[in-house]
Amino acid sequence: MTFENVLYENHEGILYITLNRPEVRNALSPEMWRDLSAAVRAAREDEAVRVVVVTSAGDKALASGADIRELHDRHYLGQLAGTATQALKDLEDLYKPVICAINGYALGGGCELAQACDIRIATRRSKFGQPEVNLSLIPGAGGTQRLARIVGIGKAKELIYTGQIIEAEEARRIGLVNVVTDDTREALMEAVEKMARKIMEKGPVALMMAKISINMGTETDMNTGLMIERLAQTIALSTEDRKEGTAAFLEKRAPEFKGR
Repeated sequence: MTFENVLYENHEGILYITLNRPEVRNALSPEMWRDLSAAVRAAREDEAVRVVVVTSAGDKALASGADIRELHDRHYLGQLAGTATQALKDLEDLYKPVICAINGYALGGGCELAQACDIRIATRRSKFGQPEVNLSLIPGAGGTQRLARIVGIGKAKELIYTGQIIEAEEARRIGLVNVVTDDTREALMEAVEKMARKIMEKGPVALMMAKISINMGTETDMNTGLMIERLAQTIALSTEDRKEGTAAFLEKRAPEFKGR
């Protein structure tokens, strides 16, 4: 599958969606957002995809933020189209697990892109921030919402109000990053693939139900969240994979999940 601004490559069930504008540090143009959204929609329908990895070409940045020239010339009402917002909502709602591999800067929209993924793995030299206030703007692709949910309201306000750029270890400390690796692409992608392979050993339907329960449950009150969880578990219990999982445990063997 071919797109102009991203690469779509499936390696044994791991789909790599790679932002592919390294000459501009993968600046996020409207065209890039549209290609990302199209790639995510394709992944949703692609039965060969078990885990999605979002990453970038080059060693400078996951994404350095918006294309500032395009942003300078953009008519303000164009924001209502929600191109970036919708692309990241598509990514967040993808029922398959999504890992973000960050090698370098993840600023502005790049940081918001990372936030929309389930798990974030970064090299030690990677840096994160929402510096939009320096342009008299605010995060406009979900950063005011997701960052607060990930790191807490107080820390999110500090980062957004000051535009501070933080190191990978600090991002890990506050919960924005899950794993920090050595400063090579090889170390990063080795850790990402290890995580992806570990996830792929689990039941696909169970992973889907867990993601739905977490994403939807954290957006509502406890009682509603518990009901979402109960209904999701009911679906998981109805699957052939549940019978395979419990049988494999009792028989002391590795399960062979089919996604049914």
